[in-house]
Amino acid sequence: MTATSQGFERRADPFRRELLAHCYRMVGSATEAEDLVQETMLRAWRSYDRFDDQLASFRTWLYRIATNVCLTTLEGARRRPLPSGLGAPGVDPEQPLTPAFDVPWLQPIPDSLLSATASSDPATMVATHGSVRLAFVAAMQYLPARQRAVLILRDVLEFSALEAADILATTPAAVNSALQRARARLEHLSASEEQIEEPSSPAARELVDRYIAAFESADVPAIARLLAQDAVLEMPPVPLWFVGAEHYSQFIARVFRLLGPHWRMIPTTANGQAAVGAYARGSDGVYHAHTLQVFSVSKSEIHRNVVFWLPDLFQLFDLPLTL
Repeated sequence: MTATSQGFERRADPFRRELLAHCYRMVGSATEAEDLVQETMLRAWRSYDRFDDQLASFRTWLYRIATNVCLTTLEGARRRPLPSGLGAPGVDPEQPLTPAFDVPWLQPIPDSLLSATASSDPATMVATHGSVRLAFVAAMQYLPARQRAVLILRDVLEFSALEAADILATTPAAVNSALQRARARLEHLSASEEQIEEPSSPAARELVDRYIAAFESADVPAIARLLAQDAVLEMPPVPLWFVGAEHYSQFIARVFRLLGPHWRMIPTTANGQAAVGAYARGSDGVYHAHTLQVFSVSKSEIHRNVVFWLPDLFQLFDLPLTL
C-alpha cells in the first residue's frame, strides 16, 4: 500500500458511517447504500491526488462525491415506499396476503452499521439516529432527488447554503429555493414522529419487552393493551396495512391461527428504533426466521409496527436464520 493510499484511508475511514447514513437517507436501502459508499470511496481514492485542502474541507469533498453518486443512482429510479404510502388502509384483517415483489420496498438499516466508534460524538449519533427514522426516510422518497439532497444537506447535515451549492454544483439561491419546496412538501406529509422513544430508553425497552412476552405467549388481549388506539401495522412486501388497535389485534389473531402460537423474538435496533427478529416454529420443531419488525413507541404505547416479511434482512441484521 502506498503512502498516498494510507493517507487517504486514514482520513476517509472516520467518515464511512456518516456517509452510509447519508446514502441511506437518499436511496432508502441499506444494502444499496453500502454499495454507494464503496463507490464513493473508490472515486475519492482515484482523485485524491487532485484534492486541494485550500478549496474545500475533506468532509465536504467526500459529501460532494457521495451525493453525486446517489443522484446518478436515483436517475429514473422508482421511489421506495412502505405500504402506507401506496393507498388507503385495509378494512378486513382476513383478506388475502399477496406479496408485491415488483415494488422496490423501503428497507430498514441496522443501528449496528451506524454505531458510534469510541471517538464519536454521542450528540452526533443521536442526531444521526433521529434522521434515519423509517417515517423520515419514507417521506424523503416523495421528494425529487435533488430536493431530497438539498434538504438532507441543509437540515440534517447542517451544511450552509454556500456549501450545499458547492456540493451540488449550483447556486445558493437555487439551494434555498429547493429547500423551501422540500420543507413545504414534508410539512404536507407530516413526517414528524416527535413522540418516538429511543430504543435505549427504559420506557421503550420495557414496552417492547412486554410486547415480546405477549407475542411469545400468543396472548392477543395483552398485545392489544400495548397498542395506541390509532396504531398502524404494515407488512412489506404485502401492500396492505391497517389502522387501529382492533384491526391490528385481529390480524395478529389470524397469524396465530395460520402459523401457530409458538414464536420466539430476538430484540435488536433499526433506524434508531426498537426492533425484533421474529421466528415461527415449523413442523420440524425448529424456529425459522419470519419477519423483522420495527416499532415506533411512546412511553406507554406502540404507535406503529412495520413488519418486514423479508427473511433476507436477517443476514443484514446479523440474526440467525433458525433457533
